Amino acid sequence: MFGFLKKAGKVSRLEKIVQELEMNMSNNYKDAAQENFREFEQALNELEAVGGIREAQASAYKQKLSAYKQKLKNYTHKDQKVTWML
Repeated sequence: MFGFLKKAGKVSRLEKIVQELEMNMSNNYKDAAQENFREFEQALNELEAVGGIREAQASAYKQKLSAYKQKLKNYTHKDQKVTWML
């Protein structure tokens, strides 16, 4: 009877992951942001596979996913220069 609430919970899971990703990016937590990105991608793929998300929502989240993919492309600590040792 209240099936729409189940789907809302699934979408809110994606929104929670996106919020964590944004927070970690803004705080420069690069490893955590990369982990949140992978979690977001996996959760979106799972929801699409079981049909737990509408096509319009999936399309919007895929756009977010591709935007994050570009932002996080070289978002690692490997290229960070050590400035405190100068």
